[in-house]
Amino acid sequence: MDAIDHLLTRGVDTIYPTRAELEKVLRSGKKLILYQGFDPTGTQLHIGHAVGFRKLRQWQDLGHHVIFLVGDGTGLAGDPSGKMKARGKFMSRSELRDNATAYLMQASKIVRFDGDNPVEIKYNGDWLTELKLEDMLGIAQNFTVQQMIERDMYQVRIKAGDPINLREFLYPLLQGYDSVAMKVDLELGGSDQTFNMLAGRTLVKNMLGKEKFVMTVPLLADSKGVKIGKTEGNVIGLTDAPTDFYGKIMSLGDDAIIPCFTLLTDTPDEEITAIQEQMTRGENPMKFKKQLAFELTKQFNSENEATKAQNDFIQKFQIKNLATVIMPTIPLKAFNSAPTISEFLLATKLVPSRSEAKRLIQQGAVKIDDTAVIDDNKPKVRIGTVIKVGKTKFAKID
Repeated sequence: MDAIDHLLTRGVDTIYPTRAELEKVLRSGKKLILYQGFDPTGTQLHIGHAVGFRKLRQWQDLGHHVIFLVGDGTGLAGDPSGKMKARGKFMSRSELRDNATAYLMQASKIVRFDGDNPVEIKYNGDWLTELKLEDMLGIAQNFTVQQMIERDMYQVRIKAGDPINLREFLYPLLQGYDSVAMKVDLELGGSDQTFNMLAGRTLVKNMLGKEKFVMTVPLLADSKGVKIGKTEGNVIGLTDAPTDFYGKIMSLGDDAIIPCFTLLTDTPDEEITAIQEQMTRGENPMKFKKQLAFELTKQFNSENEATKAQNDFIQKFQIKNLATVIMPTIPLKAFNSAPTISEFLLATKLVPSRSEAKRLIQQGAVKIDDTAVIDDNKPKVRIGTVIKVGKTKFAKID
């Protein structure tokens, strides 16, 4: 896989009109003007934002002209994407501009705003607030009410009897006009922005008579589709203290490990596949999550900070917790030979029967020194071995 293949596949959801057409342009050697927009409605960016930033950095490294667009104009309307209820409050332009400073500082952890081929910073309030009535009418005539009302969140609101504010209803037109104002070749954004970005594709075609590509990146979520972000209350900020950041990664569900490795790291695809296969076979996900937490903490801070955060986590949540657990023990000499896991579980009364022991082992509910057991006969237990069944049952060979 070369750099263009990697750009167009890893961490990409959909490309409009097609990947083949975009690849043809890139392999011709043409350098594109592209952007991603961010409405600074808060002051904290999180790891979900990093998915898009990493893709922007790839475009930047390949020599394309990348624009970081601050939505101090679109932010006035309030993006309805993914919101099943209307906003209760709209922000002022001065508030949005103030927040933008924090956004740019945090984004600089991933993209380059100086040096070779720096990312350009623009503010869409510079042109959106200058639009006149005739301009807005000219933009609006490119869409129908039927097209606009098709949005899934609007249909949910209509069925629930919740209002759709006309202020937010205009949002896709404003975002779409950004592409016209900057004369871009491509827009990048999360998959939840598809409707808005395709509106821009329509306007570029109708008003500039040219093609505009759209590249969507997946929303960071676990395998069940639960988004990792502010709305869901599991936000992990790019500027969280290293120890807090590391701990929050460790608190994610095991099914978030593979998506995070794929979208947030440069770990080779074959290594990620191997990790997935090992977890499927019953390997303890803890060691892979620690690898992920270390890599991300290092990426957004430093290797030294990542090492400190990892040591802090081990001291506080692994060694300390096991040290304070009162657990039954049984001497190894009580067995005629090295016992199997089932024999140990029966001897320590952690299970009522051999069949129950085997069932728990098959389910991955039995761990030796925090590593899931996948075979009753190995590994053999030894002096000092700690066996855990479920989340609350422990025993130790003495």
